[in-house]
Amino acid sequence: MTRIRPFRPGDEPALADVCLLTADAGADATGVLADDDLWAEVFVLPYAARHPDLAFVVESDHGRVVGYTVAVPDTRAFEDWFATEWWPRHADRWPEPEVELTRQDGILRYAYGRRAGAESYGDAHPAHLHIDLLPEVQGQGWGRRLIDTVSDALRERGVSGLHLVSSADNAGALAFYDRLGFTRLPSHDGVQAFARTL
Repeated sequence: MTRIRPFRPGDEPALADVCLLTADAGADATGVLADDDLWAEVFVLPYAARHPDLAFVVESDHGRVVGYTVAVPDTRAFEDWFATEWWPRHADRWPEPEVELTRQDGILRYAYGRRAGAESYGDAHPAHLHIDLLPEVQGQGWGRRLIDTVSDALRERGVSGLHLVSSADNAGALAFYDRLGFTRLPSHDGVQAFARTL
């Protein structure tokens, strides 16, 4: 039976696969970048490494991970950790580009520029999350259940608010967050930020 369970060590390759298969505004991003591994090293694996207790997966009845959510309770602390501990180990594999010529360059410049306070979303809503589901389990309530699960875990830690950022091109995700009662925040071109009080 399909179920939500806590993340456990060894799930990392499955998280990376789901991330890649949904990274292009909800669509398969295989081959979009010169190196497919970059997506997960920026958008999911550091979260599971830093806060494994705030990572949850949807596991199919065949034992396959088909979705996940990962979260951090304090965005400022996480971004400092990402900048000083997580990302430097990737500098040899992915040097910082001098100019932004490709989509991969843009993601790398984002990764190198991450730091506490770079975005204001975390001021009133300190936690943030990422969530991805493969198409085969979308529209069945798993996304809502994942967000409820991680929201409950954040509340137990005394976290007062949560935010997330979606591609502005991902119409399905934007409508989903609206339905869940998230509030749209002023955002940069190409993305839409949402927040919710916990």
